[in-house]
Amino acid sequence: MAGAAGPGTGSGAAGGDGDDSLYPIAVLIDELRNEDVQLRLNSIKKLSTIALALGVERTRTELLPFLTDTIYDEDEVLLALAEQLGNFTGLVGGPDFAHCLLTPSGICHLGHEILAVLQKSCLQPPLESLATVEETVVRDKAVESLRQISQEHTPLALEAHFVPLVKRLASGDWFTSRTSACGLFSVCYPRASNAVKAEIRQHFRSLCSDDTPMVRRAAASKLGEFAKVLELDSVKSEIVPLFTNLASDEQDSVRLLAVEACVSIAQLLSQDDLEVLVMPTLRQAAEDKSWRVRYMVADKFSELQKAVGPKITQNDLIPAFQNLLKDCEAEVRAAAAHKVKELCENLPSEGRETIIMNQVLPYIKELVSDTNQHVKSALASVIMGLSTILGKDNTIEHLLPLFLAQLKDECPEVRLNIISNLDCVNEVIGIRQLSQSLLPAIVELAEDAKWRVRLAIIEYMPLLAGQLGVEFFDEKLNSLCMAWLVDHVYAIREAATNNLMKLVQKFGTEWAQNTIVPKVLVMANDPNYLHRMTTLFCINVLSEACGQEITTKQMLPIVLKMAGDQVANVRFNVAKSLQKIGPILDTDALQEEVKPVLQKLGQDEDMDVKYFAQEAISVLALA
Repeated sequence: MAGAAGPGTGSGAAGGDGDDSLYPIAVLIDELRNEDVQLRLNSIKKLSTIALALGVERTRTELLPFLTDTIYDEDEVLLALAEQLGNFTGLVGGPDFAHCLLTPSGICHLGHEILAVLQKSCLQPPLESLATVEETVVRDKAVESLRQISQEHTPLALEAHFVPLVKRLASGDWFTSRTSACGLFSVCYPRASNAVKAEIRQHFRSLCSDDTPMVRRAAASKLGEFAKVLELDSVKSEIVPLFTNLASDEQDSVRLLAVEACVSIAQLLSQDDLEVLVMPTLRQAAEDKSWRVRYMVADKFSELQKAVGPKITQNDLIPAFQNLLKDCEAEVRAAAAHKVKELCENLPSEGRETIIMNQVLPYIKELVSDTNQHVKSALASVIMGLSTILGKDNTIEHLLPLFLAQLKDECPEVRLNIISNLDCVNEVIGIRQLSQSLLPAIVELAEDAKWRVRLAIIEYMPLLAGQLGVEFFDEKLNSLCMAWLVDHVYAIREAATNNLMKLVQKFGTEWAQNTIVPKVLVMANDPNYLHRMTTLFCINVLSEACGQEITTKQMLPIVLKMAGDQVANVRFNVAKSLQKIGPILDTDALQEEVKPVLQKLGQDEDMDVKYFAQEAISVLALA
């Protein structure tokens, strides 16, 4: 845009009027009028380039007023515009002119075409306009940009330009502007004067009791953030009553957001103030008639626990957590189950074991046989972590029976989550304690009808192999790993190939030479060409792990033999394999064995085979 035909060069660029100083903005007008949304979007994304070409003064006086007219565009274009304007402070002249992005700019003498475009514009600042549009993502991006720009204002400019904008939005006729205002109070409050601070708090209070639920939701979502920048007295006298009211709102979508704000508010208050001002409301939320509110309490439980401290946790949160673990709604039980490990970890070390054994474990035992698979799966993802907290004896006596029960669960995700966290138990009691129940569970998962379940267990196989040891692995699991290599799903075969490389890295090249390589090479004679190709893929990854000697003596002859395969796909993969293993081989093998085969493949009747063979010759410098 600002290239050879940029501003101040050439002639007639702005449509033949002889003044091409308007070139960038004139082209922008044409592009933004285009029916192609992608073209308009690309144009908006070039705004910074256009602004640089125009210079700071013309950006302030021409470009910004013009952009106000784009508020009637597609949401995708408006979103890009909102994002661009957040980085515009430097392009309008720096912090001293940041207010230009907030305040309508006067129009200087513009060309007739630009004036015609601007004629219908209300000259409301672009970001303020974008903060009032119907599409939520556009408003959110506009608010994000406004928050960014607010930091670049001096305190004086903030009160002169930014605070009035916030007030206008907060008192707007449409709920969209009032929701946007909620996200701006916290960024302007800390640097405002006391008189203005009082006004800001008053506006926020009004929004917390707004008639429109969407506005109250927005206010509730920003309550905790706003509380953090207020003086402590104001938190106790104003924020806490607002929190209480929002937590009792008729809309559960407002009440659940108040729970989130509770974390921030609790961090600001003393233990005595917490007990009196916050805990009654939090107890009420934990027993709310709406499962969504109870779910939010469960989801935020670890944060609440840290915020209120150990004493209140023991007296209030543990009983609340017990109720959440046996809630009538499965979603709530699952959310609480996810927090079991974090709850136990965050308990004070003194008395932790007693609290877990007496007040948490009995409820966990019930969840192991829950009727809902999502609850059981959530518990299985964290329960193994309790072994490191409770120690060896308690793990063997109390947790091991639960682990074994979950390894036999009918739900694949439950078994998978137990297996994927075995390292925790291995640290405490050793995995051999689980081996008898572990093997059937692994076999079932390895043969599960869902290929993603099979894929997941493959990814944990190197970890299991390291924990179980080479003898157990060879006896019980080696055959599974080989079976995956001929799975009907390519993703499984690919993962199984990478799995072999990791196993070789874990058990060593001697094990690979004796156990894995011979079985892989046998597949080179398989009637299914896909399996023959898998042999080549395995050689590609194993050669690097096994080194030069094994690659040259055992793998290379098989690859060279497969160069005569009747299937072209196999032949061009031979060329790719030779290119892959070439750097591992010595010069003699390359010249005497690899080069002749590649030259022959380079004359193959199949174009793909020829291409990959010639590429391999070039890469290996065998020409």
